[in-house]
Amino acid sequence: MNRLTDRVAIVTGASKGIGRAIARLYAEQGAGVLLVYRSDDAGAGQAVEEIQQAGGVAAAFKADVSRQADTLAMADEALRRWGRIDILCASAGIVPDGAMIEQLSEEDWDRVIAVNLKGVFLSVKACLPAMIGRQYGRIVIIASLTGPKMGIPGYAHYGASKAGICGFIHSACQEFAAHQITINALEPGWVLTEGLRRVVTVEMIREMEREIPLRRVADPREVAQAALFLASGESGYITGQSIVVDGGLMLPEVPLRFFEQG
Repeated sequence: MNRLTDRVAIVTGASKGIGRAIARLYAEQGAGVLLVYRSDDAGAGQAVEEIQQAGGVAAAFKADVSRQADTLAMADEALRRWGRIDILCASAGIVPDGAMIEQLSEEDWDRVIAVNLKGVFLSVKACLPAMIGRQYGRIVIIASLTGPKMGIPGYAHYGASKAGICGFIHSACQEFAAHQITINALEPGWVLTEGLRRVVTVEMIREMEREIPLRRVADPREVAQAALFLASGESGYITGQSIVVDGGLMLPEVPLRFFEQG
């Protein structure tokens, strides 16, 4: 039996990258999946078509997770189609242009926090009544190494938004536990998404790989596999936690190239 048979999942940020990989895997494992996206109509439509051609159940829904009305409509759409919400994977997020704090504008700060952090809050809040009603839920948030564990100059706004997710789940897990709802986060390292390809060269990726113990950046599906575990019944005693998915990137005390031979 598939691990998500008869479950209903909402995946935000599902038109590309990690969110798309998660939506596809959830559908492969038996869930009906609502793929939520903000602007990429073609990408969302293609993702739904791929799932349906593979025998899965999916639909697309356009929403801006930084707007409460949109997240409420998102939840209502899942309930209208399938009558329940078992899983929420909040993957929607933006990677902004870098800007040192001296040059970082209030508008850019607010935009990143609105999508990456407020969007998590609003998505969770919108789905919560349906989960409480069934006394069951799995909530998976896509955070990052940047913020909770590491920092990059020029990305204070991004790091703050992702670190905030960890603080949010630490309180939320205690509030939700009585309703058998778990909430956890994933902290991916470098993942070979469309966004990464857009901002780095092949040579830069190769340099990154030299500093990762597993010697490669992740495929989005590898992050999706961790998201599948947290969405499944197998993770029922795990809540309020963040799982690092980074190929060992965070662990070396000195650059790995110092130990290369020849």
